[in-house]
Amino acid sequence: MVTKPLILVTAATGKTGSAIVHELLARCERVRALVHRRDARSEALARAGAQIVPADMFDAGQMAAAMRGVQRAHYTPPFHPHTAQTLAAFLHAAEVNRIEAVTAMTQWLASPSHPALMTRDMWAVEQALPRLRGAAVTILNPGFFADNYLRTGFGMAAQLGLYANFLGDSRNAPPSNADMGRVAAAILADPARHDGQRYRITGPALIGVAEITAAFSAVLGRRVRAIPAPGWLLDKVAAWRGEPAYDVAAFQHYLEDHRQGAFAFGGPTSVVEQVTGRPAESFETTVRSYAARPEARRTARGFIAALGEFMLAPLWPGHDTARLERRLAIPDSGKPLYAMQDEAWKAARLAQPGGPRAMPPIAAAA
Repeated sequence: MVTKPLILVTAATGKTGSAIVHELLARCERVRALVHRRDARSEALARAGAQIVPADMFDAGQMAAAMRGVQRAHYTPPFHPHTAQTLAAFLHAAEVNRIEAVTAMTQWLASPSHPALMTRDMWAVEQALPRLRGAAVTILNPGFFADNYLRTGFGMAAQLGLYANFLGDSRNAPPSNADMGRVAAAILADPARHDGQRYRITGPALIGVAEITAAFSAVLGRRVRAIPAPGWLLDKVAAWRGEPAYDVAAFQHYLEDHRQGAFAFGGPTSVVEQVTGRPAESFETTVRSYAARPEARRTARGFIAALGEFMLAPLWPGHDTARLERRLAIPDSGKPLYAMQDEAWKAARLAQPGGPRAMPPIAAAA
C-alpha cells in the first residue's frame, strides 16, 4: 500500500489555514498543522485528525524541524512587519527537507511599489518561491476576502440594521475562506497539474454596497442600510476592538485600493470552479456562515454592546498608523503607487491567465 504524502500547513489555526486543513482532511490526506501555540483552536484541528506541531515561523531551525518528514507544504505569510524573515525560514526548511510541492497565499495587489510593506513582502514571496529547486510551486493571489466585510460590519448590521460603508460605490468579487481552502487542498492533493501557475481566487460576481446590504438583509431577516463612514473612523473602531495597529495600517491602504477599483480589475475569475469542479461561493453564502455566531442573535446585551460601539468608538483614541510606520522604520519603496496607478502592475496581472511561472516582472517605478 502506497503511503500518502504528508502535507504541512502553516498558520493552521488562521481563517484560511484552518480551511485548508479541514479540506485536506476531508480528502483523507495526511496533514501536519503548524501552529504558534497549543490552544483551543489547535486542539480542534487535532480532534479532526491533524498532527499538531508548535513552531515559530521566524525561526529557521524550528521551521526545518517542523518540516522534517513532510513532502508538500502550504505557506501563508503572517501579517507582520518582519514577514520576510518567515519567507527565508520557510525556503530554508523546504530546501533542506527536499519538499516536492508548495502552495503559497500571496495577494492580488502584490507589487514592489505599493505603499503597504505587507504588499511588497507578498511580491517578494511571488518572486522567491518559484525559484525553489526541485519543487512544484503554485501561487494563490486572492484579493479582498468576503470575510473582511463581515469582520467590520456584521455585529452592527445584526443589532442595529446599519452597515458602515468605507468603500463608496467600488466593487469587488470577494472570495470566501472556504473556497481558498478548497483550491489550496485540491492543488496540494495533485500538485503536478498546477506547477508554475498563479491563480487569482475570486467570488462568482462583482458586488458593491447594494449587494452587500441586500445579502445582510436577506440572511438577518431585517432591513440593513449603509451609512457612509470616513477612513479615520476605522482607526478608532479598530483601536476600540483591540486590532493590531500594523494590520490596520495595511488595511487602510487596501481600502484605498478598493475605492480605486483594484479588486474589480480583471475579475471575477473562474479559478475556483476550474480547480475544484465546484462554483465559487456567493457572498450571501459567506454571510450565512456567520448567522450562527453570537453577534447575529438579537439580544438586549448585543444591542447595548453594538450601540455602545456606535456611540463611543468615534470618541476613542484611534491608531496613528503613519506614526507607527515611522517608528518601525519601514523602508521607503521609492515612489509609492497604489495598484491602479501602477501600469507595470496592471500589465503583469492582465498577463496572468492562470499564470505562467515566469510572469512578467512587476518593476518598481522610476
